[in-house]
Amino acid sequence: MNIWDTFIITPFVNVLLLIYSYIGNFGIAIILFTILIRLITHPLMVKQIKSSQAMQNLTQDKRYKDMQEKYKGQKEKLAQAQMELYKEMGVSPFASCLPTLIQLPLIIGLYQSLMRAMSSTPSEMLYLLQHLYEGWFNISTLLPLNTTFLWMNLSQPERLYIPGIEFGIPVMAILVVITSYVQTKLTAPPPDPTNQNAMMTNMMNIYMPLLMGYLAWSLSAGLALYFLVSNLIGILQYAMLGKVNWKNVLPGQKKAAPVKKGR
Repeated sequence: MNIWDTFIITPFVNVLLLIYSYIGNFGIAIILFTILIRLITHPLMVKQIKSSQAMQNLTQDKRYKDMQEKYKGQKEKLAQAQMELYKEMGVSPFASCLPTLIQLPLIIGLYQSLMRAMSSTPSEMLYLLQHLYEGWFNISTLLPLNTTFLWMNLSQPERLYIPGIEFGIPVMAILVVITSYVQTKLTAPPPDPTNQNAMMTNMMNIYMPLLMGYLAWSLSAGLALYFLVSNLIGILQYAMLGKVNWKNVLPGQKKAAPVKKGR
């Protein structure tokens, strides 16, 4: 067993199946598992919000504005001066991307875990049994899993078929794109065309929702459910920390300072 299996796949599979063994509904198990992951990664969310707020404060600093004028048209000198100011003020321009980057291996691990948990062939079932923690489950009552949730088969790509429409509508993929976009806009620092790091962050804020939507469209509905619930919880966390500014989400709206309701 390799390190990835030992520390990611096997724990994910066992926790998912443990929740399922009590709930009896794999869709609900994924939702509860997502909440658990969000609780574990909550400190990263707080760090992201603090970093985003620090970037907003920095762009209002007189020294920051002065260097924009001083090094106008000199990208290398401006970037060097900005990095020196970041270091002096203890601001990391990449910290707002950290939770997204950390979430990528979790997404890969969850997808592989879902596929392992929903084993169908004898060889896949044998592999799964070899990776279950001893004493955690009653195998005879646990398998095979019931992968039906609402209109979805969680082991297959999600499509909603409506009478009179010849093609299936990827409802979950659409919702994943929308909620991913909302979440990234709520946590994004204010745009600054002269800041290359901010420009890179803004590009990621555009491409990540599209990537998440594509994965939700093409892979199993269980993964799409994880994406959607994770996004909704992330937005809720951001709101509970008093940092929601919906004007950031609406195109063409003037940016305003986040609403502060305490920490």
